[in-house]
Amino acid sequence: MPISIRHLLAGLAVAVVLAHPSVVSAQANLVGYWGPLYDEDWLERIPGPDVGDYAGLPISEAARKRAEAWDASLLTLPEHQCKPHPSTYGFRGVGQLRVWEDRDPASQRLIALHTHIQWQEQHRVIWMDGRPHPSEFEPHTWQGFSTGHFEGDTLVVRTTHLKAGWVRRNGLPLSDRATLTEHFVRHEDVLTHVSMIEDPVYLTEPLIKTNGFEWLPNGRMEPYPCRPADEVPREAGDVPHHLPGNNPYEREFAARHGLPVEAAAGGAETALPEFMMRLPSLPKATMAPVSELPEGVRE
Repeated sequence: MPISIRHLLAGLAVAVVLAHPSVVSAQANLVGYWGPLYDEDWLERIPGPDVGDYAGLPISEAARKRAEAWDASLLTLPEHQCKPHPSTYGFRGVGQLRVWEDRDPASQRLIALHTHIQWQEQHRVIWMDGRPHPSEFEPHTWQGFSTGHFEGDTLVVRTTHLKAGWVRRNGLPLSDRATLTEHFVRHEDVLTHVSMIEDPVYLTEPLIKTNGFEWLPNGRMEPYPCRPADEVPREAGDVPHHLPGNNPYEREFAARHGLPVEAAAGGAETALPEFMMRLPSLPKATMAPVSELPEGVRE
């Protein structure tokens, strides 16, 4: 039976689709400018959380000790003033987000996605061409090494090779062994970002958070120059910190809100309903008497 031109063209079309499955995959278009959305997480992301507020976070004892030693004055040191957020935190920060693509000029195959967040100019490359992650001995950076792929219309990204960073801007740390898995889901003009952080040093289980962005049809990106300066006169080698058991603000959050110290101290169990049932039986936190506060913080 002779083959018609129509059947021949149909067969060629099927062959093209099978040879290039990306033609029919539902890859969402993330290119453009996006503005961060804030809701119940506004307090954590804008003014920042209180010292000692670790409730509901699956932190290890090592993370808690590091946080208790932290002092906000650390950020006045020149070497800490222009640090960008690592990619484990950057998408929860402030500033507009811009996304653009790198494509092969001949095949139009997607090679990489770039993200740029305005605050401290956080530029990140997400490799989409299937390349492997480098050796564990390669340098670690603030944005890490990211590879991505689409699962349907969801962008899935995995990031390794990160510098030591932070879970929250109140001293809760992340180690340089942390890894990040993200899902970016677009629903019309809203982009939902789901992050899962794993850290064998400072987390006892994965930490999962979500936040969103709104598409900006007339978005723009301004530069963010930063030059460190000596803001506070200090002796060479003086690093703001608190020695173990000597942080006068450690119990302030729990005492102000009438919470037990055990609840504010965090840990995976503090996010469970069973822990909520224990709260009435736990003693509430109280502030230390002024006489017990270290010199320099007494009013």
